[in-house]
Amino acid sequence: MAVVKHGNFSEAALSLEVSQSAVSHAIASLEAQLGIVLLSRGRHGATLTPVGEDILDDAQEILRLVEAIGHKAILSKGLAGGQVRIASFRSVATHVLPRTIAEFRQRFPGITITLVECQDNAQVEQALREGRADVGFFCRLPPDDFETWELVRDEMVALLPPHIKVANNQITWEQLATLPLIMPPQKIYCCANLIRDYLISVQRSIQAAYEIQESSTIVSMVMQGLGAAVVARLSAEPLPPTIQVCRLPVALERIIRVAVLAKALHPPAVYAFLDALKEQQATANAT
Repeated sequence: MAVVKHGNFSEAALSLEVSQSAVSHAIASLEAQLGIVLLSRGRHGATLTPVGEDILDDAQEILRLVEAIGHKAILSKGLAGGQVRIASFRSVATHVLPRTIAEFRQRFPGITITLVECQDNAQVEQALREGRADVGFFCRLPPDDFETWELVRDEMVALLPPHIKVANNQITWEQLATLPLIMPPQKIYCCANLIRDYLISVQRSIQAAYEIQESSTIVSMVMQGLGAAVVARLSAEPLPPTIQVCRLPVALERIIRVAVLAKALHPPAVYAFLDALKEQQATANAT
């Protein structure tokens, strides 16, 4: 490959930091072993023969595989220990991460996983920027200096008391407007801002009768008939079987993203954990 790249034996030898005779001997030995001529030698250098052209892709693939083996060996050496620090809001920490963490710990028992629960995007972003976390989860698109990819889409639904009945699990604006609305505080939770932006986009001005921080409290209040709630499905689970879960008049979902600082130098353990998340996502998409 070096001779092909440089077009002659002498420059190939310089690039490989060996003597020209060593390159000549290696090529001659390879040709003798294969019983073919790979390179035509001449006054103007060395060029591939037709059969040499045919096996060029194979030679490139061999080198790529050798490099990949070396990379995996280095990665394995770096995965005997280390840590991955995660910043996440509660619903992802409860319903998405446990399976990934459990499978990751089985593969890499020497790596420590720490998890910090945050209330909103701002806290996740702060943890990443201050170096208190390596991997973060956002329910809104983070700034441009983060490298992100979509992990899961979480449907926003309306929760109704057991005595409220709607057709085909689809609530109308008129029905929703007749019920007191229970919402998380706007200044704390990103979902509250997402829902309010959604209501503005569909030209609805439904006011919150209650502002409650804990999702479990919201669900309990809905169960007691105190009002309806618009929530992300993951944040409300597990739901009582008698509570009514309805689709919104216009579909809405929050996109949960994984993020790392783009220019940060991450240890191998972090990249291995990101790979584990991608594997879980691929499995979920396949099923």
